[in-house]
Amino acid sequence: MNTQEDAQRHILVVDDDVRIRTLLQKFLTDNGYLITTAADAAEARAKLRSFDFDLLILDVMMPGESGFDLTKSLRETSQVPILLLTARGEAESRIEGLERGADDYLAKPFEPRELLLRIASIVRRTVKPDKPAIREVRMGACTFDLSRNELTSNGRHLKITSGEAALLRVLALNAGKPVSRGELMAKSGATMERSVDVQMTRLRRKIEADPRLPIYLQTVRSVGYVLVPDGVA
Repeated sequence: MNTQEDAQRHILVVDDDVRIRTLLQKFLTDNGYLITTAADAAEARAKLRSFDFDLLILDVMMPGESGFDLTKSLRETSQVPILLLTARGEAESRIEGLERGADDYLAKPFEPRELLLRIASIVRRTVKPDKPAIREVRMGACTFDLSRNELTSNGRHLKITSGEAALLRVLALNAGKPVSRGELMAKSGATMERSVDVQMTRLRRKIEADPRLPIYLQTVRSVGYVLVPDGVA
């Protein structure tokens, strides 16, 4: 059962299997979520033009535009959290989904309770946090605003996923201190250490002048990562 904080979060379920759509709609509705469904990417796009969603649950293997392709396309204009569902459980597929911009990945068949836990984890990351003691960190041309979970470069808004924002937030709150991958997983809601590494790679591409030689988001060998900002406020 979801918490009061999560009540009536609006979720879009996109799957070409009507049986799965129906089951997910009933199960998630019974657990307090507002559910809209779509049979494919085209219908999903139409629903996205009409409604604001708190989370998208996308099937990967759909006819026409796949869940991977839809995720990549949406990331060009939207930060809406995305959870991918697929019968393909290989590590390569999970990594591909994360690289396209998904926040989490769940292989079919899955336990309903695990789906609820993963949804709740994503929702917690997107709930507006309490105002932190550190308001922002500066990294060259980039600034991360912790009160809004927003990343800008020279005043221009940069698109980041909720998972990337959660990871950057943990590092910012521990600026100058190494943070282990395990702690980053626990505090950012990531489901595996590889997710942390993939999100870090994406953040470096957005923040660092040369992602191969990072200045701000540094690797700490055998530990994890550390944020070394130009300044905090």
